[in-house]
Amino acid sequence: MIDYFCKINSQKNSMQKVLLAFSGGLDTSFCVKYLISQGFEVHTAIVDTGGFTKEELKNIESRAYKLGSTSHVCLDVLDKYYQTCIKYLIFGDVLRNNTYPLSVSAERVFQAMAIAQYATKIGAKNIAHGSTGAGNDQVRFDMIFNIMCPDVSIITPIRDLRLSREAEIEYLIKAGVEQDWTKSTYSINKGIWGTSVGGKETLTSDKYLPESAFPTQKSKSTPEKLTISFEKGEIVAVNGTKFTNPVEAINKISEIAAPFGIGRDIHVGDTIIGIKGRVGFEAAASLIIIKAHHLLEKHTLVKWQLYWKDQMANWYGMMVHEGQFLDPVMRNIEKFLEDSQATVTGDVFVELEPYHFKLHGIASPNDLMSSKFGKYGEMNNAWTGDDVKGFSKIFGNQTMIYHRVNDTKF
Repeated sequence: MIDYFCKINSQKNSMQKVLLAFSGGLDTSFCVKYLISQGFEVHTAIVDTGGFTKEELKNIESRAYKLGSTSHVCLDVLDKYYQTCIKYLIFGDVLRNNTYPLSVSAERVFQAMAIAQYATKIGAKNIAHGSTGAGNDQVRFDMIFNIMCPDVSIITPIRDLRLSREAEIEYLIKAGVEQDWTKSTYSINKGIWGTSVGGKETLTSDKYLPESAFPTQKSKSTPEKLTISFEKGEIVAVNGTKFTNPVEAINKISEIAAPFGIGRDIHVGDTIIGIKGRVGFEAAASLIIIKAHHLLEKHTLVKWQLYWKDQMANWYGMMVHEGQFLDPVMRNIEKFLEDSQATVTGDVFVELEPYHFKLHGIASPNDLMSSKFGKYGEMNNAWTGDDVKGFSKIFGNQTMIYHRVNDTKF
């Protein structure tokens, strides 16, 4: 099948420029060779959202050129990713289905946007990606490309040819690509906001991932104290060390907490294409930050701020997950979330232990548990017993009238 398509299209596509979203894995390596065989001038780009070391990026660049890429770039969007998305995921305490911190969902959107912008910059009339036809990423990439550069053609060799891994490997071997394509038992996607882990257990409904599947192995056993300082909802210090860039603070929390094996779980969710999906993840920093931030909010925000934040943030997380980040309503929600953070300032005290963490409490100048007004369940300083009697009568007045009018039998 692959040879057949090559013969038909190679002349038609001669010297057309295509930008390929390149990770260096099997699928995108196949795409480079296949697209060249179709007559395309292939340019590759990898988008860094915090998941690569400098050495890894150099190796990926080298691989791209060996495969035949005309040019290769690394598009660094980490700071933009934080400022325009992660910040609001923290403000909203966003956990999809109360479990998953949108580790891969969010970064895919920013990878797609970076690719679309770069394609426009270099004048590429074609964009390619290595998504299959079975997951969320194909929708996220295609939709962002259609919004940002609607005149560009989208090419998806793996999806269109419905290729098996074995067929891709066979093709690359015939093309003279020498590399160990031995399949890892697990598929790993790493980014600053967490690492997804997919493998045989996540294809079932009843099995959990083994210890060996998680990228960060547990190496700490002695409990440690962690203090996270927030100012208007953003992290400004970790254990007393100040950071001007919250990205550095997130990396520091991960460095401290991940060796405890903290932040591991399996998320079961509804995919964009309508099927249930199951994925493992480790996200020590994001889970600790979200839970710590939420605790601080519970002390510093009023009831209705917390209520409406929950409604807005749940919607925001769903839209990010489904690739709808560019919808203008997202900017409206972000303004609400940012405005809600005016008093979310203070320190949160955390204890780290193997595989879990505890939130000990907070210290904040904006703490609404101020003893000046009373102590819950003990005494009050701002109202009298008669005040409460009157309030209680009025507070239940409409409910009393309803039951009287309808002659309710209790």
